[in-house]
Amino acid sequence: MTLTIFYDGQCPLCSTEMNNLKKHDKVDAIHLVDLHQIDFTTLYPEIDVSEGMKILHGTYQGELLLGLKVTHRAWTLVGKGFWVAPLNWPIIRTVSHWVYLVVAKYRQPISTFLAKRLGIKTDNCNSGTCHDKNTDTDNRR
Repeated sequence: MTLTIFYDGQCPLCSTEMNNLKKHDKVDAIHLVDLHQIDFTTLYPEIDVSEGMKILHGTYQGELLLGLKVTHRAWTLVGKGFWVAPLNWPIIRTVSHWVYLVVAKYRQPISTFLAKRLGIKTDNCNSGTCHDKNTDTDNRR
């Protein structure tokens, strides 16, 4: 069975995680769908884009998964469930859910900060402004 993940493809942090996930997906168990693709609402009318931008959405075996449930299922399917197992532990589950919601809400500025500090190459821009590592300045593209 395939897990379909609907993610913000304009978020460098999100795209990096999805790329890392697919590197481990040896059996093609994960199908990635960018919420920003041109015909998204036609192809996936059951997914509300504005809700998808607030919290990660996924579908697996006819069930809608949200947030860390998507993350847990994805990494489990690619054989790395031990990395995310603590997300299901009672106390950690509650705390990690709240942390996830904050990170999801502020993912663009967090992504920009991390990309700049860690030298992560980004293909996407936030509001048309992209960090140019060579000059350490912001440039319009």
